[in-house]
Amino acid sequence: SARDAANAHLNVAIRASTGHVVAGYWPIRTEIDPRPTMTALSQSHAWCLPVVVGQGLPLAFRPWTPGAEMVAGAFGTSWPASEEAVVPDILVVPMAAFDMRGYRLGYGGGFYDRTLEALRAQGQVTAIGFAYSIQETTQVPTEPTDQPLDLIVTELGIAPVR
Repeated sequence: SARDAANAHLNVAIRASTGHVVAGYWPIRTEIDPRPTMTALSQSHAWCLPVVVGQGLPLAFRPWTPGAEMVAGAFGTSWPASEEAVVPDILVVPMAAFDMRGYRLGYGGGFYDRTLEALRAQGQVTAIGFAYSIQETTQVPTEPTDQPLDLIVTELGIAPVR
């Protein structure tokens, strides 16, 4: 399936990236599901999931392992019940739409842009956009606050941004 192919490419992209703590996500709406990769790499990498702390604030991250207790979060998503905080150095970022310059449309909260800005100010972080190829558009409208991704992963493969 396209989901399986995309997850196979995501697995490769994560293993090729510098870093050990990976932020996945719990999919909502039509977002592609990264959980097969999260489970497959749960021994080799430390995983975490984003938590919405408040409007206008960067995301926080809580550790996740397969079978972790989850609680209902904002925007229909879920996150780990654990209150522990971790800092990821690789982020798998969901996208409603994207372009090959590395810009994405999410669901309008600006959370990932603020989060990437904060993490990049602290050091090296790799942002991997994850979506189906059909979600590609020629040019996503951008604002000065938008943070470009480092890689795009779809069922067709891994693409560096231009």
